[in-house]
Amino acid sequence: LYATVDLDKARVGRTRLLNGHPSNPTWYETFHIYCAHLISHVIFTIKRKDPIDATLIGRAYVPVEQVVKGNIVDTWVQILDEDHNPIPSESKIHVKMQFFDVMNDVNWSQGIRSPRFQGVPHTFFSQKNGCKVTLYQDAHVSDGFMHQIRLSRGKPYEFRKCWEDIYNTIMDARYFICITGWSVYTEITLIRDPRKSRITLGELLKMKAEEGVMVLMLVWDDRTSVPDFKKDGLMATHDQETADYFRNTKVNCVLCPRNPDDGRSIVQGFEISTMFTHHQKTIVVDSKVVGAAMGQLQKRTVVSFIGGIDLCDGRYDTQEHPLFSTLNTIHHDDFHQPNFPSASIKKGGPREPWHDIHCKLEGPVAWDVLFNFQQRWEKQVGNQIVFPSNMFGDHFVPQSTVPTTDENEEWNVQLFRSIDGGAASGFPQDPDKAAELGLVSGKDNVIDRSIQDAYINAIRRAKNFIYIENQYFLGSSYGWQASDIKVEDIGALHLIPKELSLKIVSKIESGERFSVYVVIPMWPEGIPESGSVQAILDWQRRTMEMMYADIAKAIRKKGIEANPRDYLTFFCLGNREGKKDKEYTPTEKPELVSDYSRAQKSRRFMIYVHAKMMIVDDEYIIIGSANINQRSMDGARDTEIAMGAFQPRHGAYNESPRGQIYGFRRALWYEHLGNLNEANIFDYPESVECIRLVNHLAEMNWDIYSKETFDENTTFNHLMRYPIEVTYNGAITILPGLEYFPDTKARILGSKSDYLPPILTT
Repeated sequence: LYATVDLDKARVGRTRLLNGHPSNPTWYETFHIYCAHLISHVIFTIKRKDPIDATLIGRAYVPVEQVVKGNIVDTWVQILDEDHNPIPSESKIHVKMQFFDVMNDVNWSQGIRSPRFQGVPHTFFSQKNGCKVTLYQDAHVSDGFMHQIRLSRGKPYEFRKCWEDIYNTIMDARYFICITGWSVYTEITLIRDPRKSRITLGELLKMKAEEGVMVLMLVWDDRTSVPDFKKDGLMATHDQETADYFRNTKVNCVLCPRNPDDGRSIVQGFEISTMFTHHQKTIVVDSKVVGAAMGQLQKRTVVSFIGGIDLCDGRYDTQEHPLFSTLNTIHHDDFHQPNFPSASIKKGGPREPWHDIHCKLEGPVAWDVLFNFQQRWEKQVGNQIVFPSNMFGDHFVPQSTVPTTDENEEWNVQLFRSIDGGAASGFPQDPDKAAELGLVSGKDNVIDRSIQDAYINAIRRAKNFIYIENQYFLGSSYGWQASDIKVEDIGALHLIPKELSLKIVSKIESGERFSVYVVIPMWPEGIPESGSVQAILDWQRRTMEMMYADIAKAIRKKGIEANPRDYLTFFCLGNREGKKDKEYTPTEKPELVSDYSRAQKSRRFMIYVHAKMMIVDDEYIIIGSANINQRSMDGARDTEIAMGAFQPRHGAYNESPRGQIYGFRRALWYEHLGNLNEANIFDYPESVECIRLVNHLAEMNWDIYSKETFDENTTFNHLMRYPIEVTYNGAITILPGLEYFPDTKARILGSKSDYLPPILTT
């Protein structure tokens, strides 16, 4: 037997399994449940697990009126059958619950109230103080891109080059290199400067292993990749090629399928193992101690990299995001274009430009990333190759060592994950201990979904504005309009979109300004007309419409003159490139009358947004591998990792923050919008002047991008309005005359799929 907790039709909790058939089952389990739901009942459902699925025993209903007052509800509730009649023997279930109104939370809309902020509560990893964070936009930064951004005390913002830093860190390793990846491709080069080393990643790792460095790799095993048939799989991850490359070398490369935990039914287990992935992207390396004291000159420490960038093909890009001009140089051997069938370097551009965000972590939090790797290694590899946890002795400084002597540049950082007991060892089996760590202990499956918790907490704390870049944006399906779908069948239950719209609503009600900026790709990577891409776009449209409906209703209720896009606005990135001298000349041509040939003729294409980042009030940042969809936020689907961080000396409790997070946002806006600073309007993203200016500039860029002709002398920047219209009542419609994305026959608003299961596309 097991029990579930539902807010009407939204499942929010599940107990462990009780074996046998107890006549008086007792669970004694505690849940910390975040709520952003409009409901009538809290429902407790009792089920019996079967090999294929589960059999309903009955349901107990607690009216929401008994709960929302905030008093402790401690009661026995009648268990009813599907016809709402008492089940035989008139059984009851004992529950105890209490609702805490977020408006009464001391942190609600207050930002980070002091440097002593302790981070997100009830999480597996506590916040670590005295850390150092390096922020990266894209895999590389061009020397010509550097722009003067002034931080507090007049300090210039420093741009860092991600893949060059990764290369240098790996080269410096003496003891270990630990890598997790959705995809790791041995043939890429981290350094593309012809004046520097062009060693491939595979050669680099083999060289370090030959030097005696322990190299451990956990690479997702794509079940669709088959030796001697399609080695790179349907997702083109190259997992079989990578495993073959390192076979019989000193590099320990393990392919890891996404296995279900033991409590799953046969059907659920099949879904997880075939549909979901290991999506973490981490590199953990031993490193020299920068600025070490005399007694620590030979000591080592741990450095970690996490974020959105896989070590694979198609990821290397700069802030210019070229389509054609680098096909003779840095992208000739790294041509990536999965949005057209049979695209290749032989047929020419446009390549798919890649925008991403990553970070380097130093100090105590870097050891947490190492512990995550150890947990995964012990679960997924076991005793075949023992993780040498005893190596971190005399050679290493204490884990608490602060990596910087400049207190103004210290960071407080907390690690978050989406992962379960099927992918990591070391979770407590005791339900109370699990609850203390924010773990969902249910149906013999312990789940860590702290990434979602981190987003929720950050949104609730937000005071002025939120800036998001993410590869996907869909969720809170319990709030979607139900005219043509059964919302209970969708299962995209994470709270983030609803939390955002309710935050905006609360600000409108209190007469305060608040702005949310969201940058997403034009469409999810793949053939845009395909059923899966169209289904995701449909879910995305429903998510946007739910949010805009909330905002429009609040505007009407307040009786103010405003457009919903004054509070929430969506963007995409694109590029349009004139022909240059000595440009690469393809030897073949795309198929006539195809998306490929049309894009080649118009010389335009989207810049693919693969980032997974949120900035709150220029004082707090989340970066990781997790998308804003159910796959990433669930905890029992794709495995993910992220960090949340702030600089205690640069919080909004003193003045407008002007630390590294502010500098990073301004660097991103410089990349997307060019060198624009209208009387420092961009310093105050919450203002209606700023959001309207950004909307205006993005609309101008979209007009240039979408025109049939292109004047190469026209100033064009990458940030474009997402091509939808938002009515004053919050409905989403197409722009006049624009049903399809340019150069395609793919509907911008998507299409509901009648054959793909929602679990696959949400």
